[in-house]
Amino acid sequence: MKPAAFDYHRPDTLAEAAEILGRLGDDAKVLAGGQSLVPMLAMRLTHFENLVDISRVEELCGIDPVDGAVRVGATTSHALVGLDDEVADSVPLLTLATPHIGHFQIRSRGTLGGAIAHADPAAEYAAVALALDAEMEATSTRGTRVVPAADFFTGLWENSLAGDEILSAVRFPVWHGRCGFAVEEFARRHGDFAIAGAVVAVELDAAERVQRCGIGLLGLGSTPLRGSAAETAVLGRSAGELDEDALDEIGRVAMDAIDDIPADLQGSAAYRAQVGSAMVARALGNALAAAITETASTRTQGT
Repeated sequence: MKPAAFDYHRPDTLAEAAEILGRLGDDAKVLAGGQSLVPMLAMRLTHFENLVDISRVEELCGIDPVDGAVRVGATTSHALVGLDDEVADSVPLLTLATPHIGHFQIRSRGTLGGAIAHADPAAEYAAVALALDAEMEATSTRGTRVVPAADFFTGLWENSLAGDEILSAVRFPVWHGRCGFAVEEFARRHGDFAIAGAVVAVELDAAERVQRCGIGLLGLGSTPLRGSAAETAVLGRSAGELDEDALDEIGRVAMDAIDDIPADLQGSAAYRAQVGSAMVARALGNALAAAITETASTRTQGT
């Protein structure tokens, strides 16, 4: 199939893009990498009178450390995020999540901002943003406002951006100390959207108790979700006491807190919940193991 006719705009600057969106309003849609939007247009699942292509706006691409966070420009490709040394050192959860996104062709063209703005419930970067309490920069002719990740995802393929706003960058906080990170997801084939998955970040104190935990869930709701109940269940507990049975219980806690797990051709709600529980348990176990290894490494270096 072919998309319905539309007018195409390709601004050279962020100010120009904001002006076009401000003038066209709800009749326009931002186009970044196009890996989600273009197929939807081609299948006539959506239609817009105007597409505003921001892929050539240089100021929207780049990765920079800023104020205890790593700021990733909206048009930075998945491939660049996955290969960047600053990201690997400061936000390793992004690095771990990147290989799970589609195939290398998609990662070469798709953008971090586009993936997050698309608000797909199975999107890896959206789950990472939630787990790490990332902040979104929304730019318009009125200026730039900051939106917490917790307030950004409002529904299936919907976000809290106004019609004249562009997601210009995402700021991911840097976790310090004895931290571990892990990503686990289950899909029928590599590159398919996850039936269910989890991204996990943990930080241990000097006694190896969990003092901070962030869990993002994939494919388990109509929006990307945060596993707040599971986070609460693990806080303050010793990493050593979180054995396989305890991890399984925390996985079940995460699923019990979700009101409406979807059912589709990939499986029933009960099946998706079972997979989701296993992914949370596995990711949490791997993140704890990585944090303990980091602790042991730190102790060795200090002797």
